[in-house]
Amino acid sequence: MYRRDIDSRVRLETCLALSVAALVFGMFAISDYYYTGVSTELYLLLAMRILVVVSCLALAFMIGRWGNYSRKVWLHALPLWILATGIILIVPLRPESLSTQVTAVVVATMAFYLLIPNLLPVVAIASLYLSLGFLASAVMVADIPAVVALRILLLLIMTNVVGFFALLRLEKLQRKQFALLQEERVQNHQLVEEISHRKSLEAQLRMVAERDALTGLDSRNHFMTRAQALLLRSQHENAPFSLFMIDVDHFKAINDTWGHIQGDRVLAAIAKTCTRSLRPQDVIGRFGGEEFIVALPETHLKDAKMVAERLQRKVTELPVMEDMPDHRLTVTIGIAGVLDEETDLDDLIQQADRALYAGKHGGRNRVVMSHEGRNVT
Repeated sequence: MYRRDIDSRVRLETCLALSVAALVFGMFAISDYYYTGVSTELYLLLAMRILVVVSCLALAFMIGRWGNYSRKVWLHALPLWILATGIILIVPLRPESLSTQVTAVVVATMAFYLLIPNLLPVVAIASLYLSLGFLASAVMVADIPAVVALRILLLLIMTNVVGFFALLRLEKLQRKQFALLQEERVQNHQLVEEISHRKSLEAQLRMVAERDALTGLDSRNHFMTRAQALLLRSQHENAPFSLFMIDVDHFKAINDTWGHIQGDRVLAAIAKTCTRSLRPQDVIGRFGGEEFIVALPETHLKDAKMVAERLQRKVTELPVMEDMPDHRLTVTIGIAGVLDEETDLDDLIQQADRALYAGKHGGRNRVVMSHEGRNVT
């Protein structure tokens, strides 16, 4: 994961480092002219430097386009070997500048370790090749004393050790940083999932609190909250407001005769019929047992009566259930409306409830309107 994450960055940094190194290597042609003048050695040095620069720039371009240091290690290693070979070849072509070349090798070695990112094995092998090749070339061509060779060897060993452990520490820190970042990402993902799960639970709890499980209508408390808000808005806007209570006729007999499961089916069927018979702005809830309650904003009593009669008719038109072949479903409805600004929701419910029971005592299957203490069928 770490390698995939940094692959694009490694390609970019490698391209930049190789381009800069190649250009710096080419600029040293000026010093070649200073040491050799116009000579065969100068031409050989220029040819070698041009070849190294062009090769490194071409490889930098290839790495930028197709590089993958996890799968194409050779592509990342090749320009380092070319640079190292170019530096080594300077010794036989310019042996009199050995002292400055030692400094150049040290700088190049440190540059390999510190500027080529996340390729410790490749860099270490290329740096060892540069150090050993340079030392062997210096001994064979420059004919240096053994003590000088030993000093150069110790200097190059120290340079490689320092560079190796510096890059090793850097790579470890980068990997630890990536591991911490990845852990943080995992924790953030888990946190997001936990928040989503909590929201889902809250939505489910809200649904349980606001909805009646059997009928899918508003629960009693949720209905009271919504109806109260509609009533206050109607009173503030001086708009009509009506409310009616619905009771399923002979519901106890249905439970006693055909069982509670059949009774639940009856309630669900009537609730579905009521919902289809109402407007989107109307609010309906299960008040308890076999009773339903409906709030109708911006509705006069006579209009509420028309809605209730349509609803009553729809219920009687429900198809006879197979388990109840001899029973026709009916409902009794009691209606109340806002009479003044002092009327509150509890008063309306009481008025509608009295009208409802008046209808039940009057024979059921009817709609009864409440008019301040007197009920009109």
